[in-house]
Amino acid sequence: MTRPTAFALICALFLPAFSFSSAQKSPPLASGPYRIAGRLLNASTGEPVRRATVSVLGEDDGNLLQSVQSDNDGRFSLEHLPAGKYPLTASRRGFRSGFYDEHDEYNSAIVTGPDQDPTNLVFRLTPGAVLHGVVTGDGGDPAENANVILFKRDHNSPHGSAPGEIKQADGMMTDDTGAYEFSNLGAGEYYIAVVTSPWYAMHSPQPRGASSDDSPLDVAYPVTFFDSTTSEASATPIMLEAGTRQKADISLHAVPALRLQIAAPRKGAAIAQPELRTMVFGGPFSSESSSAFDPIHTGVVEFSGIPPGHYQLLQGDPPRISELDADSSEAVDPNTGSVAVTVSGTLRSTTNAPVPDNVNIVLEEATGQIQGSMQINARKGEFRFDAVPPGAWSLSASAQGNPLPVVAVSSAGAVTAGNQITVKDRAVSVVATVSPSLSRVKGFARTDGKGVAGAMIVLIPRQPSAYRALVRRDQSDSDGSFSLRDVPAGQYTVIAIEDGWKIDWTDRASLTRYLPRGVSVTVSDQSGGTVSLSEPVPVQSQF
Repeated sequence: MTRPTAFALICALFLPAFSFSSAQKSPPLASGPYRIAGRLLNASTGEPVRRATVSVLGEDDGNLLQSVQSDNDGRFSLEHLPAGKYPLTASRRGFRSGFYDEHDEYNSAIVTGPDQDPTNLVFRLTPGAVLHGVVTGDGGDPAENANVILFKRDHNSPHGSAPGEIKQADGMMTDDTGAYEFSNLGAGEYYIAVVTSPWYAMHSPQPRGASSDDSPLDVAYPVTFFDSTTSEASATPIMLEAGTRQKADISLHAVPALRLQIAAPRKGAAIAQPELRTMVFGGPFSSESSSAFDPIHTGVVEFSGIPPGHYQLLQGDPPRISELDADSSEAVDPNTGSVAVTVSGTLRSTTNAPVPDNVNIVLEEATGQIQGSMQINARKGEFRFDAVPPGAWSLSASAQGNPLPVVAVSSAGAVTAGNQITVKDRAVSVVATVSPSLSRVKGFARTDGKGVAGAMIVLIPRQPSAYRALVRRDQSDSDGSFSLRDVPAGQYTVIAIEDGWKIDWTDRASLTRYLPRGVSVTVSDQSGGTVSLSEPVPVQSQF
């Protein structure tokens, strides 16, 4: 099942636990004859985890129902439960709080009732890792209030890239000793980047054509990666294992700051203000501020105090977007980069009903590269994004926090299933078809007539072009049941894969060989709230 809300998890994991003799934090909503019991073990060593909080939550609302504390052997028992389905959580200092048999944002809920015996569970809790260090400047002085950014290589990225995108995982400021610490981390491949400025640096705008004064205080720190390199390609990966503690010190070295002068042409009574973004691991991290020299008359603004590095520049009217590897001060060519265009559109419903008045629209770069995402509110079903760079983009929509899946996009008379938009060198106008009728697809994953817990369940749309927009996942619960949420109208195949969590599910081709044994299901706009599969889904091996 999908993970309950973050608020419910916080409530379940951080309220104090009691011993078995006073296990209930509050009287259960109902009383029943069933119990959930087992042992809590260290996932790395196999040793019992003592004095950990183990809790059951409500299936639908995620509310805390009951908690106990594990004993010296790691054993726990939650008593007097009615028949039902319960997410099970555990937490203890030094361990990563989590759900039973958790994978990504999915877990296996525990089912109680006739013919169910959830009393011999083995709940493996993963010890958290710690990454810490000290950031220093020239001379070994501590770099106070430096911005330390933690990145992690994501081998389960939604874009299916290999060997995996590097994404920001956390961030913090150093203390007055230059120290930082990230705790309770999962195992994986991490990177550290530091973005800051020398406390003593002084920058002043320089009129166009004036000679440089080469001030010794006109310096900057380039973005610096562990192990103290300013080259992103040379950044040293930090391999963390569960429960380990590693140190990663970083030394910063000031270099002469750069000045970039950018054209700022008139845009009516104003100017087309350029934007310069610092790029870190393929994504924009921050925007640099500029100083103006009467740009209405000169048509130029300057970015001063800039460290050498990799940037994304938006300039001109119509806007152009380019990437700069800045290593010297310069006046940037106003014709560099690609023209960014307008993407506008209209929403329509699969049911021909009016779309909500206020719809949140997100346009996201579809290949996980540098452009990131844009967001806007559609009014009366119409939307417009300005300055969209060329590339492949995906369109998503929601209203009042509820998804409105984009099931088809029409442009220039051509209709394509899914939510993909291709932007080239001219404005794009689309009609995006959204599905307001969402169903839940329920079923069982079984082998030889028995339910299989922990299987990866994937709902695959029949049309390959709709895969990214409509694919849904879940994890089978202790009795093999599953529930795929927010499914729009369409034709699908449901597959179940045992221990399938390392498969690159984001790539439809990786799942093709499982389709022949999958179960077909058709969801219509009239299906209502729930569609139950007519037969169990056979669980297939990933090998």
